Amino acid sequence: MAILENIRKRTTVLILIIGLALFAFVVSGIFDGGGGGGKIGSSVGEINGEDISIDAFRHKVEAASRRYGPQASSMQLVNSVWNQEVRNTILGQQFEDLGIDIQQDQIINFIKMNPSYAQNPQFLDGNGNFDEAKFKEFIATLKTTSPAQFQLWLQDEQAIVQMAKEQVYFDLVKAGVGATLKEGELEYKLANDKVDIKYVRVPYTSIPDSSVNVSKKEIEAYINNHKKDFKQETARDIQFVYFEERPSAADEQTVKDEIVKLLDDTVEYNSAKDSNDTLVGFRRTKDVGVFLDRNSDIKFDTIYKAKKDLPAKFADSLIALKVGQIYGPYLDGDYYKISRMMAKKEGGSVKASHILVSYKGAERVNPEITRTKEEAEKKAEELFKEAKKDGTVFAELARENSDGPSAPNGGDLGYFQEGMMTGKFNDFAFGHKVGDIGLVETEFGYHIIRVDDKQDVVQIATLARELEPSEETTNKLFTDATKFEMDATSTDEAFTDLAKADGYTVRPVNKIKEMDENLPGLDAQRSIVQWAFNSDTEVGDIKRFNVHNGYAVVQLTAKLKEGLMSVEDASPIVLPKIRKEKKAAQIMEANKGRSMEAFAKENNVAEATASALTMKNPIIPGAGREPAVVGQSFGLAQGKTSGLIEGESGVFMVTVTNRVDAPKLDNYITYANTLHSTEVAKVNTEVYNALKEKAEIEDKRPTFY
Repeated sequence: MAILENIRKRTTVLILIIGLALFAFVVSGIFDGGGGGGKIGSSVGEINGEDISIDAFRHKVEAASRRYGPQASSMQLVNSVWNQEVRNTILGQQFEDLGIDIQQDQIINFIKMNPSYAQNPQFLDGNGNFDEAKFKEFIATLKTTSPAQFQLWLQDEQAIVQMAKEQVYFDLVKAGVGATLKEGELEYKLANDKVDIKYVRVPYTSIPDSSVNVSKKEIEAYINNHKKDFKQETARDIQFVYFEERPSAADEQTVKDEIVKLLDDTVEYNSAKDSNDTLVGFRRTKDVGVFLDRNSDIKFDTIYKAKKDLPAKFADSLIALKVGQIYGPYLDGDYYKISRMMAKKEGGSVKASHILVSYKGAERVNPEITRTKEEAEKKAEELFKEAKKDGTVFAELARENSDGPSAPNGGDLGYFQEGMMTGKFNDFAFGHKVGDIGLVETEFGYHIIRVDDKQDVVQIATLARELEPSEETTNKLFTDATKFEMDATSTDEAFTDLAKADGYTVRPVNKIKEMDENLPGLDAQRSIVQWAFNSDTEVGDIKRFNVHNGYAVVQLTAKLKEGLMSVEDASPIVLPKIRKEKKAAQIMEANKGRSMEAFAKENNVAEATASALTMKNPIIPGAGREPAVVGQSFGLAQGKTSGLIEGESGVFMVTVTNRVDAPKLDNYITYANTLHSTEVAKVNTEVYNALKEKAEIEDKRPTFY
């Protein structure tokens, strides 16, 4: 009672304390992000001022994970969803500005054009047409009987609405894309006006790179004059030594010895019987399946295989075995193997081609086929006679006449084993010799069959043991990696020099982006990327990471800031360009005022010719792509010689020896239409890329992933 009385006396204080505690709880949730999950209601990014909710984003990543399954990594899913969110948001803002919206009837019309819905048998009426009522009934049933599937449909519906809006938007843009007859005429002339030239070229390679000095200021000036070409994102450079966990030579020998021991009979003492038991080896065992179940990492595969299906390196030796013979031990990939020939079938794999003549009512018939069975039989007999004639190309006959899915391949069905084809087809293929042609009727229609080839197939049992590093090997690997890490962090010696002294290979990886995951040579290593971008990680820092099949000792070698590339980073790109400019100026200065003959003689190069050059494809045989040279050639009259021209591969001088203007056409509509189609095809990609480039995008994914 005394305790209760004290509580009553301090009610006001308690209310104040509880209130402060609740306030502290709420405030801490706002400022500390709820224990590492990001701020409650915070965004994963901002696009033109519009936030992308982290909660909604995570739901979409989870949905993508269910859709793609284990074949996609977490970062692949995150990046895929992000790219889609950026696209949807940027285009959505355009839709809103233009007032583009989609009604239910437009959604249905869009669904009708989508083959996955429009060709789904459960949504078709008796005439094979899409039935809107059936589709709506299916969705209504989903809502009541399968809420999870209904939610998936809602996601699909959102995607359909987005695609429909995109179609309307891009169609509006395409409506403004055109090509006039004059543009069509120009396109025609660019492709068909031709010029023949003789030319002299002094290649830039005639001047050694070492003789052309390029200063740091010149590189810097070039970068500033071409800023668009030298923009860079925030990035990191690293280098690493990979300590791969793999079997040693001793481990390989141990596995080889173990597998060889299983080949022949062994004697073991049986303490229960107080006698020796003989354990039958792989060579003599009668129950191969049981033996391999107990002793092999690869179980008995009873399927017969052709030579092409056997390991390529050992196929000749394996296919030549007689029944009961043994081959091995041999090293195939990560396995030591011993193979035993169990059985052979001569001609057990057949390669055949066929022409299918189907009819209405046959199984799996194309709905567009309306011929009767009698009409099909008559046509098949005519094709059969044609196929047997000398000089007939069976593949062409099949491409033009077959109703089967193999028609585009000339009727080629590839290799198949007995029992894979329907009965009568199977019997003909395996009962006739190579080159035979026959007519067979099956439930699918009439087949004109040609036997193209036959191969023997074999059944091989393989005793295999996978090579794995022993405990001793893995312990040594850990010790080596740890020692190298400690040496690298405790000495002033360069990382590369230390690795070289220890016989290790250093692998550089440059321009890693903040949301990258895969690193060349290490595969998916998000933890290394996060470490490299951590604000506490400095250039020169070294850390060991546990990676797939071993360890990586990694050093951060550079931090690249967003903006213009530095002189050092841009030098490999800029140096050749400036050198080329200086070489061109040097060659042109030295040969100013010379005739073509003198230009060739003084530079010890030969005159060459090129014919039928066009503006559309400005390639000079022997010199490569030279648009400036070809362009200036078209500006010269026949018989005239140019001055010195700075080309892509050298300095040129050109004389036009012949001009052929393309004949005039009555109408250039075909070329105008082609030009229009080409431009329209670019709209979707180029419009979005332009919008994206202009957009202000703030990517906060690294905060959460």
